[in-house]
Amino acid sequence: MPTPGVILGLRGKQRRAIMNLDMNALLLTDYMHLEMTRMPEPEAGPEDVLVRVRACGICGSDVHGLDGSTGRRIPPIVMGHEAAGEVAALGDRAAGLRVGQRVTFDSTIYCGRCFFCVRGEVNLCDNREVLGVSPGPYRRHGAFADYVVVPRRIVFPLPDSLTFERAAMIEAVSVALHAVKITPVRAGDTAVVVGAGMIGLLAVQALRNAGCGCVAAVDVDAARLELARQLGASHAWDPRTTDIAAAAGELTEGRGADVAVECVGANEPVRTAIACVRKGGAVTLVGNVTPSVDLPLQAVVTRQLRLQGSCASAGEYPEVIELLSAGAIQVDPLISAVAPLAEGPGWFDRLYRREANLMKVILRP
Repeated sequence: MPTPGVILGLRGKQRRAIMNLDMNALLLTDYMHLEMTRMPEPEAGPEDVLVRVRACGICGSDVHGLDGSTGRRIPPIVMGHEAAGEVAALGDRAAGLRVGQRVTFDSTIYCGRCFFCVRGEVNLCDNREVLGVSPGPYRRHGAFADYVVVPRRIVFPLPDSLTFERAAMIEAVSVALHAVKITPVRAGDTAVVVGAGMIGLLAVQALRNAGCGCVAAVDVDAARLELARQLGASHAWDPRTTDIAAAAGELTEGRGADVAVECVGANEPVRTAIACVRKGGAVTLVGNVTPSVDLPLQAVVTRQLRLQGSCASAGEYPEVIELLSAGAIQVDPLISAVAPLAEGPGWFDRLYRREANLMKVILRP
């Protein structure tokens, strides 16, 4: 029997030929029921990378998918798409990496061939799949497990200076950065971020990095507003006690904010974002808690507003890695807990119940 080190360095089929490999995984066996189980270790295809998962964050979409309400986590499925780890094995055509190398990977698995991929809009791929998701047309097990297989094209090396826990935040940062990059921000602009959850707090930092002179955060949670201030927000407003449109006007000689980034996706937050921008301003919609909202069409048309949807990310991973490595975006204040994978069901329950002061929980297989 070869030593574990030799086995780790073998190609996928060679490894499986030598050992009957099983792994631990956190499996959604039924709605509202997660359990640790043993599953066959996935096999890397010719263009794939087998990653030994070292850290995987619980995304809000995983929590929302727990009860089946989103329709995108159909049991049985291993969820988890915000992860980092080490290369365990490589397919025959997976070049440019080495076994043992520290890596992260995108959550979007794109084909690289369709109309949108050729244009560089990989987040809009016609054949798009998402790691840890099973909406019906496909089932793609994710990273709440010892190992996960991903295509080489979505894998990115990590610098040694970036911990696995911080690297597990790259996916979330990339979503916020993509939203800001497609927003027409100019140096010195005034911006409003509606919703100071995970993506909103990252958007506050991304807008600062993009050159905004003033960034205001809007939320009903006092603790999140305080965190927004710590991370660069110049103002933090509770819409229950503050007229957001009036407050934005006071900062801009009555005009309103230049841009707004909406990170909730419900009626009132969307209305707030639209109301607080100036004529000719832009609103980027990131949140999608509800499938539809009431749109104040007349305000959008007569004030010539630009509404822009933002989906996932499209090539921002290398830039995010640089930003995190340089400390330009801070993620440590957003990590509430790091726990063993076996404790995952308990943490999911706490997040589902919206326990106070819980932001990001990262699980370690």
